[in-house]
Amino acid sequence: MNPENRKKIASISLDLDNKWSYMKTHGDTGWEKFPSYFDILIPQVLSLLDELGLKITFFVVGQDAVLDKNRNFLQEITSRGHEVGNHSFHHEPWLHLYSFEELKKEVLDAEDAILNVIGQKPVGFRGPGFSWNNHLLEILEENDYMYDATTLPMYIGPLARLYYFWSSHLSKQEKKERKDLYGSFKDGLRPVKPYLWQLPSGKELLEIPVTTMPIFKIPLHLSYLLYINRFSKTLMFGYLKFGNSLCKITKTSISFLLHPLDFLSGAQVPELNFFPGMKLNVEDKLDIFRRVITILSHKFELVNMSTHAKFLKHNKKLKIIEVKNG
Repeated sequence: MNPENRKKIASISLDLDNKWSYMKTHGDTGWEKFPSYFDILIPQVLSLLDELGLKITFFVVGQDAVLDKNRNFLQEITSRGHEVGNHSFHHEPWLHLYSFEELKKEVLDAEDAILNVIGQKPVGFRGPGFSWNNHLLEILEENDYMYDATTLPMYIGPLARLYYFWSSHLSKQEKKERKDLYGSFKDGLRPVKPYLWQLPSGKELLEIPVTTMPIFKIPLHLSYLLYINRFSKTLMFGYLKFGNSLCKITKTSISFLLHPLDFLSGAQVPELNFFPGMKLNVEDKLDIFRRVITILSHKFELVNMSTHAKFLKHNKKLKIIEVKNG
């Protein structure tokens, strides 16, 4: 195939946030018992991915990996050919407030838990709630991570946070802890295209941002598409096609984000019924996902994130962003 005609890369990843982690962030009681929906979610998603011939990346939380009830479900992910990444141990979106030592423990404890259950060391990391700091980048590079996939370059993060707080049961102190949830307006200034962090040590770490629409910096992930679907299915698919084309025109390789609630309904998980899109039934959600994948695959080759990272390192001249000390 002529290299000029070859499709660009788009990676697909799913943040495997469990029922308890949503409840914890939302301030709901009972999360300490670690309720799970993996028995419903994981078989359903794996079957769907098999149907579509997709191999993606699942970002796994360490706390889920240490619980025996989750072991078989997590092992099934890699036995079906999917990559597993590190999504922290405790899934706390205020990760950026951790000290260096606390953050290192958070990353390495999750890594050990995942390695123990799955037999694979993660090579990619995504912070919960897109939270990160400079120390995190240093820790990932020092521990041989191939990429970070945490940044979310969009302007409307504070609006998403306002809605989340409005629908939550959080105390003032908990809201203070979560004050940077979904980022700030300045995150919209960050690049949409993948780039290299240049660390104070002189070493580099690949960053693959969660893709937002180039130029406009508005969300392009599945949860947002399902939100638009509340108003118009035609509008939703038109929005996706426009974003897809804009990524193609601007030569932006896509990192397309999925969440568990994109595949579940409020009837299955009534505790999380406050999330947008949870009134949509499961079959409709699965059908939308199939059509989304069809649209993406018209212009992009769909892969997991480590494949995306290897392609970028070998085939791209990436922008370099210097990480300041502190």
